Amino acid sequence: MRLLLYVSGSPSIIYFNQHQVFLTGALHKWIGRKNDIHGKLSLYSFSWLQNVDIMSHGIRARDDSYFFITAYDTTLAKRIVQGIQDDPTICFGIEVRGIAIMETPVFQSRQEFYPASPVFVKKYLEPGKDKHLLFNDPDAGEHMTTVLKRKLCQAGLSDEGVTVSFNADYPNAKAKMITYKTINNKASMCPVVVEGTPEQVAFAWEVGVGNCTGIGFGALK
Repeated sequence: MRLLLYVSGSPSIIYFNQHQVFLTGALHKWIGRKNDIHGKLSLYSFSWLQNVDIMSHGIRARDDSYFFITAYDTTLAKRIVQGIQDDPTICFGIEVRGIAIMETPVFQSRQEFYPASPVFVKKYLEPGKDKHLLFNDPDAGEHMTTVLKRKLCQAGLSDEGVTVSFNADYPNAKAKMITYKTINNKASMCPVVVEGTPEQVAFAWEVGVGNCTGIGFGALK
């Protein structure tokens, strides 16, 4: 299930390194005190703000701006809706002014998606050290596949035969350095291809791809 959240315009600029942090904070506020998903493998994803004005050092939300939250568990989605109704504020004067519910579509067994937030892929090398894999790294697909398989197993679904890969032939693929709470993360804006059963493809659309979807990476349009 996907929640499309239409927001009010912002009276001030949101700095680039604050945008993702505030969306994450708002999401966990809406989930509420009985938040038993924080720190766990995320079976949900959320986009960055869409339809915004890009400034030299930040963004400004407009009256047609929105973002979305997608979750495998419909119960979680309903908790978020209730949380928004209780307190629709996000940050810098922005608040949710409308919600639309989109049911999970029926997908083909091979589907290409464009990300609605940068895709972050992390390869653990040793304790305290890891490598960030970009769209042109031959190991990136293997690691995205591994993460999706772990999430499928956590949800009690089959992980057999599923694969995730970047469409590295996409001419406008780009790398982005994203700072989240002072930590720099190399991520990719590049379409991803998910192959598997229609159920597995739909699951990827819901939970996102790559690492750290719970803090706003890897959401799929």
